[in-house]
Amino acid sequence: MKKVVYLFAASFLIALVSSFNIPPTYKMAKLKYNGGGDWYGDRTALPNLIKFCNDNLKTNFQAEDEVVEVGSAEIFNYPFIFMTGHGNVIFSDQEARNLRKYLTGGGFLHIDDNYGLDPYVRPQMKKVFPELDFVELPLNYPIYHQKFSFPNGLPKIHEHDGKRAQGFGLIYKGRLVCFYTYECDLGNGWEDYGTYAGDTQESRLKALKMGANLIQYALTQ
Repeated sequence: MKKVVYLFAASFLIALVSSFNIPPTYKMAKLKYNGGGDWYGDRTALPNLIKFCNDNLKTNFQAEDEVVEVGSAEIFNYPFIFMTGHGNVIFSDQEARNLRKYLTGGGFLHIDDNYGLDPYVRPQMKKVFPELDFVELPLNYPIYHQKFSFPNGLPKIHEHDGKRAQGFGLIYKGRLVCFYTYECDLGNGWEDYGTYAGDTQESRLKALKMGANLIQYALTQ
């Protein structure tokens, strides 16, 4: 009789667990591109952003980030792709088509100019979306008002040319598919504290909060 009761209890627990909608384990990736630019920069940025999002947004991202190439079919495994660097970028025709398919199919790309990326990445993204231009997003755009509010737009993490931080977007059929942070160095702000001289805990927290907004927006739009 006890054996029957144990079997019933086990069956009940299995059915109960299977009835729950277990959240998926998401993964983040850094975009690897050709051209000689340092795509591998901001080495500690994504793991720190992942931890911050898992702690504050209750997301379920895998703890470590991965690397994905622009033309790889693996790109479709990631809801959020991060691209950074200082130098040259080259997308082949196949890579441009693949990235477009990813972005128009629901993916999200964050490009962070680590200083010097701008003149190279803009023409390459034009290969991906010939019909679109980067537009500066207004301060009331939802990406600035998710879990955390940034009424004045992007936080300025590092100074380079003394210009204000700007957030640009590529909007495809009403949906923001690519967010480009310029003169901001947002990804530098996600790195381990002490990586850059002069950084403060306050600026790092602002960067992580803005990063969390990007993730929340990408997952829910």
